[in-house]
Amino acid sequence: MPTAQAAAPPWRQQLLADLEALPAARRRLLRSLEPAASAELQPSPAAGTATAPGPLLDLASNDYLGLSRHPAVLAAAAAELAISGLGAGASRLVSGTRPVHLQLEAELAAWLGRERALLFPSGFQANIAAVCSLADRHSLVLADRLIHHSLLAGVRCSGARLQRFTHNDPADLERRLLAARRQRPAGQLLVLCESLYSMEGSSPQLAAVAALCARHGAPLLVDEAHALGVIGAAGRGLAHGLADVAIVSGTFGKAFGSGGAFLACDGLVGEWLLQSSGAFRYTTALAPPLAAGALAALDLIASGSAGTSALLARCERWRQGLAAAGWPRPPGSGPILSVLIGDDDDALRRQRQLEAAGLLCVAIRPPTVPPGTARLRLVLRQDLPCGTLTRLLASLGPPPAPGPYRPNLPPDRHVSC
Repeated sequence: MPTAQAAAPPWRQQLLADLEALPAARRRLLRSLEPAASAELQPSPAAGTATAPGPLLDLASNDYLGLSRHPAVLAAAAAELAISGLGAGASRLVSGTRPVHLQLEAELAAWLGRERALLFPSGFQANIAAVCSLADRHSLVLADRLIHHSLLAGVRCSGARLQRFTHNDPADLERRLLAARRQRPAGQLLVLCESLYSMEGSSPQLAAVAALCARHGAPLLVDEAHALGVIGAAGRGLAHGLADVAIVSGTFGKAFGSGGAFLACDGLVGEWLLQSSGAFRYTTALAPPLAAGALAALDLIASGSAGTSALLARCERWRQGLAAAGWPRPPGSGPILSVLIGDDDDALRRQRQLEAAGLLCVAIRPPTVPPGTARLRLVLRQDLPCGTLTRLLASLGPPPAPGPYRPNLPPDRHVSC
């Protein structure tokens, strides 16, 4: 009699084989965490994996400014909930557009110095829409080696050819732009980069990148998801004031403490997005309470009352403290601090050590980062209590022995994320 596995269809057998091939240190688990207080999270009893007896201090989420629980943000969302209900009920082009959507788009565009902004339900969706608006199967897309997965998904959806340039290396980008123009002088090009890389914390020389793109007639799409509200002039991101940036992509689920995303651009590109983007047209509009919360957060950030400067000062102190303790200084200047470990199992072990000390910091492993570069991703918040860095260093243990750091290797595409 055949076994259950042998009797299964081939596609199920393949899925089972692929799952069994995953190394234990790279398997993902869902965990439930309940908010407890300001920057703390309470492990849910259902999770059953936390070792800390009490709340975990949050060093993992992207709520850098603590605005997800700010009274003004919560009040704005609650007021809109009472007016509009929970969901928009339709796409923007049918009956889903509310006054709060238009107000947020107008104020966001003005704050960023762009002519147009369009809202999307998620950053992943916005990035797919952005790439597909500027690239098709005739295009060549040049993308930073560490670009976000959503942008790579956009390239695949567009049908464009893809080349990766060395991370944060304008010289390599220029070589590839020159080669592309020699091969196809009038070919369609698109360049993709981020202003704050989510797993590294590093930033590019964005003005130099934008100038290169303008020189070679290539539109530039900049993902500012992790930068907006925190870095750049008054938290406006690194693309602010750079006219040669064709589209700025951003989200409200990080520094803004809400949810949803947007694309900001000039009037021509904005109108093209409105008329052509299936990712905008065929989706239910961003929930009105989220839009209202994002609008309140924008007011706080734009007024300078969200605590951005204090957060950046804390980021510098933490970088100095880690370096003084013998760790490589994390790159960048923003609230994402990448503490390189190297080995997957060692990164997980140190994650457990920190949890035992009441600190939530997640080990990031391949394929999210290149093989051999597993790390702890520290995310700082403006409302962390004093003494948190001392507590972290005492619990983290000594740095691992130095090893090769290979940030420009492509992710391992054979392992499920």
